[in-house]
Amino acid sequence: MEESGEFVIPASPQEVWDALQKPDILKECIDGCEEMTITDDGVFACVVAIKVGPVKARFTGTVSIVEPNPPHSYFLDVSARGGGAGFGSGRAEVKLQEVAEGTCLTYHVKGTIGGKLAQIGTRLFQSFSRKMTRTFFDRFSHRWMG
Repeated sequence: MEESGEFVIPASPQEVWDALQKPDILKECIDGCEEMTITDDGVFACVVAIKVGPVKARFTGTVSIVEPNPPHSYFLDVSARGGGAGFGSGRAEVKLQEVAEGTCLTYHVKGTIGGKLAQIGTRLFQSFSRKMTRTFFDRFSHRWMG
C-alpha cells in the first residue's frame, strides 16, 4: 500500500518540526488516540482505537524518527498491532518546505497490513487512512491558526 499527499500549515518549518515532536500535540491530533508517550530512546509509543468497516480494535504501536534533518525532513518507521484485528507496518518520508503561507508538509508512505484489516480490502483501508490523515492535519493546522 502506498499513499502520498501534502498539507500547508500556517507556521514556520521550525515551529511545525517542534510541534511534530511533542506527544501531547500528536495525541490531540490523532483521531482515536488514547495514549501517546515518548520513551527514553526517542521512540513514540501509542494506543489508538479505530474502526475500519467491520473491524474495531485498539492498536498499540511505535513510531521511530529515522534520519532526522531538522527542520527539513525525516523518515518515520511505524509498527502497530491490534491483536486479532491485525497489524500494520510501514515507513513514511516527511518533508517540510517553507512557502508564503507557512510550511508545506509533503509525505509519502509505503506500508503493509495483515490480519482482518487486510481482509476488508485495500480500497476501504486506504479510504480510512486518507480520512485519518486529513483529520490529523486539520486538527494540527487549527492548533496553529488559533
